[in-house]
Amino acid sequence: MNKPGLLVCLSSPSGGGKTTICHRLIDENQDYQFSVSCTTRPRREHEVDGVDYHFMDKAEFRNQIESDNLAEYEEVHGNFYGTLKSAVRDALGRQQVLMVDIDVKGALSLKKLYEDLCLTIFIQPPSMEVLKERLVGRGTETESTFNTRMKRINLEMEYREQFDKVVINNALDDAVREVNALIENKRLTLMEDENYVS
Repeated sequence: MNKPGLLVCLSSPSGGGKTTICHRLIDENQDYQFSVSCTTRPRREHEVDGVDYHFMDKAEFRNQIESDNLAEYEEVHGNFYGTLKSAVRDALGRQQVLMVDIDVKGALSLKKLYEDLCLTIFIQPPSMEVLKERLVGRGTETESTFNTRMKRINLEMEYREQFDKVVINNALDDAVREVNALIENKRLTLMEDENYVS
């Protein structure tokens, strides 16, 4: 029997490590893939359209909303982010694990929509001091964006109790192993469900 497909939502405050964990898991697991979200935020120098994000202007994004093509969408720091329904449908149909690097509200919206086929994991930094160091160390933040992100962090941390699991990212390798184990345990649980059909 094949393992079932699964939608896995990783959320954390900026600098919490969700993106790094997400990409490590995809590199290490053949049937894991990255969910390429839509966004209106400007493309960073190293990013590739269609690989990191589907970059679009606000008019294009509104068209996706009106056409009911998005499983969820949120406005974060003045920019829109969304997950395409087609990406989720295709991954689940191919029995893959679709890794979604997403904000807290988006993760909970996807959980509500996909229920048991969705696993939400909150990646918690070991401390606020470490989180600040990581953000500064990225070198992508201006003083203004840094301050905006720091204001949002308390809000995001309040949502962690609504997630299926919380993983503290103290040591990256340990966090990657823990998240991978949670995903595989969830897939095994789905396989044991008498209603599951491979």
